[in-house]
Amino acid sequence: MSWIYDPWPWYVSGPLIALVMFVLLLTGKQFGMSSNLRTLCSIGGAGKVSDFFKFDWKKQGWNLLVVLGAVIGGFLASRYMSNNTVKINPDLAGQLSREYHIESAGKAYLPSELFSTEQLDDPFTIGLLLLGGFLVGFGSRYAGGCTSGHAISGLSNLQVPSLIAVIGFFIGGLVMVHILYPLIFG
Repeated sequence: MSWIYDPWPWYVSGPLIALVMFVLLLTGKQFGMSSNLRTLCSIGGAGKVSDFFKFDWKKQGWNLLVVLGAVIGGFLASRYMSNNTVKINPDLAGQLSREYHIESAGKAYLPSELFSTEQLDDPFTIGLLLLGGFLVGFGSRYAGGCTSGHAISGLSNLQVPSLIAVIGFFIGGLVMVHILYPLIFG
């Protein structure tokens, strides 16, 4: 059972993702997580308020199962099939400690300096979480999908807008990590 506790190598997980994408292409379906929010709103009756939510949500039922599987699988994997640590380069751990004051790098699955319940006592942190959640939700809808939809499904369909969105995601991530994070938390 020890093989299941470690991260799988790229040459196993990559072809599995490609196989799933091949099946989705054959069946004419597109993968993405953020589109499920539209489906859930449609199920809840939002079509009465906005035409955006007027569509046949039953055709997207399979994608809701993907979200449910991701939630259940993530819980099971983190709770029962993980050693809850991430192996990182010691030089990176030193850099995280020096530049970002993260001392738990490599000792926990998520750095407690960012993801502990104690962080939720600070109203500034709550405000940042709400603002970040709004920006991610707005951005994924504005871009016509989320990172998984564009990077996995869109690029496998050779869609130019997905390539542009993925380049934007990378640029945004680099700006956040190297410019905004040090300004906010530095």
